[in-house]
This record gives sequence, C-alpha cells and structure tokens, in this order.
Amino acid sequence: MADRKEPLTQVAMEAALKDLPDWRLQDGLVTVFKTSTAADALALIAAIGQIAEEQNHHPDLDWRYNRVFLRYVSHDAGGQVTQRDVAAAAAVSEAAAASGAAAQPDRYPGA
Repeated sequence: MADRKEPLTQVAMEAALKDLPDWRLQDGLVTVFKTSTAADALALIAAIGQIAEEQNHHPDLDWRYNRVFLRYVSHDAGGQVTQRDVAAAAAVSEAAAASGAAAQPDRYPGA
C-alpha cells in the first residue's frame, strides 16, 4: 500500500471515488451533509471532530444551520488528496449515515 501521506494518482482517486458516493473531487474531497435541525448538525460536527481527533486528520468545515460543508485535503502533501483523506471521508460518511444526515455533494459551493 502506498504511503498514506503521498498524493493519490488520478487512477487511484477515481477508484476511491467509486467507494465514496457522498463525496466529489473539487480542490479536495468535498461534500455537504444536510440534517433535520441545527442541533443535529452540531451533533454531526461533534462526531466529525471525534473522527478527526482519532485519525489526527482534520477537515475544513463550515456549518450553516442544518448543513455541514466539508473539505478534506492533506496540507502537508501540497493540498492534494491522500489516502488519509479517503479514510477520513469514509468514516465521516458512516457517521453521517448513522445520524440520518443526507449527503448533498452537488450543493458544495462551486459544484
């Protein structure tokens, strides 16, 4: 397996995206999760924070009422997507699904 800090090749990125239907590639891995309420969004943010601490890899995050905007890139890999980003995105998707949040990757700004 490649170094988790090495940028993914285009082929590897395309393969990873097949397993990440909640995410799209746009200057990193990006998505939006919509929750029922602002409180549910905050609970999801707390879960994302726990994942970030466990993996020692933190997303760019923006909260707007019942939507959580996320972007994963590896700043120490020149802002490229690495295996760490893929693993983090997969874990966040699991947490979001468990909380009942709906993925809306096409709602990410610039999509």
